[in-house]
Amino acid sequence: MKRKIYSQLQQWKNQWHGKAALMIDGARRVGKSWIAEEFARNEYKSFIMIDFNNPQEGVVELFELYLSDLDTFFNRLSIYTNTPLYERESVIVFDEVQMYPKARAAIKYLVKDGRYDYIETGSLVSINHNVRDIVIPSEEIRLDMHPMDLEEFAWALGEEKLWDFVVTQFKSRQPMGQALHRKAMELLRTYMIVGGMPQAVDAWVRSHDFGMVDGVKRNILSLYRNDISKYAYRQASNVTRVFDNIPGALQQHEKRFRPTQVKKGARMNSFTEAFFWLDESRVANFCYAATEPNIALALSRNDSKVKIYMADTGLLLSMAFDVDMLTASGIYQKILRDKLEFNKGMLTENLVAQMLKASNHPLYFFSTYSRDDSTDCMEIDFLIRKPSVTSRHNICPIEVKSSANYKLSSLNKFSTKYGEYVGDKYVIHSADLRVEGDLIYLPLYMAPLL
Repeated sequence: MKRKIYSQLQQWKNQWHGKAALMIDGARRVGKSWIAEEFARNEYKSFIMIDFNNPQEGVVELFELYLSDLDTFFNRLSIYTNTPLYERESVIVFDEVQMYPKARAAIKYLVKDGRYDYIETGSLVSINHNVRDIVIPSEEIRLDMHPMDLEEFAWALGEEKLWDFVVTQFKSRQPMGQALHRKAMELLRTYMIVGGMPQAVDAWVRSHDFGMVDGVKRNILSLYRNDISKYAYRQASNVTRVFDNIPGALQQHEKRFRPTQVKKGARMNSFTEAFFWLDESRVANFCYAATEPNIALALSRNDSKVKIYMADTGLLLSMAFDVDMLTASGIYQKILRDKLEFNKGMLTENLVAQMLKASNHPLYFFSTYSRDDSTDCMEIDFLIRKPSVTSRHNICPIEVKSSANYKLSSLNKFSTKYGEYVGDKYVIHSADLRVEGDLIYLPLYMAPLL
């Protein structure tokens, strides 16, 4: 499967020339090990991949005995793995490096030696847990890896030409046309069901069986729950409460996390560490309220107002419904045919959050309420900054609409009150692209292009 992160690995190799190792971190099962091995195989004369979850006999003791004698270290490593090493033409991959922190600590000396390149992979939450007794190497470049985005999903399904046309129409602000819009929406709805976890995508490409895909996703969710039990320690119960609450909160009108819904009498600060854990694990995307829609959204962040989305919408769908409900009610087929009766806004908004996050947008929303002034009651689903910053009109409000019938009262109020900050305004909906003044109606599948 073609992944965009591959070009970032190439950039690291060409820019650093072995003077810094590369750490690929991200949620479990997003494809870190696969991309590291694929890159190593294609871009180097030889490579050695050490899986610290199940290392070859004798390899671990090399880090205990021979780091002060790197000639012996590399010679024995080459023999144990039956792989020749070529100076400046070989790479050594430390897969699941969090399982053996001493290997990560050794990066400092290995990079200084300069003979080979080094790539590390691991889950951030477990990496940060296993650093108590080591010095974290400064010779390390970090790279985040997300689930497959919609474009990568299109590549996997052989829909490159369709996606290229989507990009062309987005740039020219021209509609897709009825037939191609339907085709692109079917691609998007399939992506909503399958999600972007590579194992789930692979299962869909091979089988076109939603039941098989659902089994893969449930295995991943079980892995996440096991990680909570294993690594969250005293915060495990709170992390579990927040994690389990995500589908329910997203079905509410405001979709915000409310502590009393998960624990009677709880306050927001009770879940600070749980939020931090879920954020580091990369299994959830956090969207905070901005109190002032200016260029410095981070400076006006209100931590007491937060919406929590699953990092992968396919996982959210399997999490929200049990197996019997999915199969007996035919939910997958209803989503695919756009015939789902229940409030599908949960899935649609989560999907847009996922697509914006994959496009490197920090997630913010805007919400105000006043009993005395109705013009001050509004909620904007997302706020993003324009790619090029100017002195004004830098903030682009986004409203996400899952149904064909909707109103734009909040967007109109927002534009009136904060016009000095507002650039393009977007409505992301299920219909084709159209432009009305500074209001741009985008089909859902164009959200990643913002």
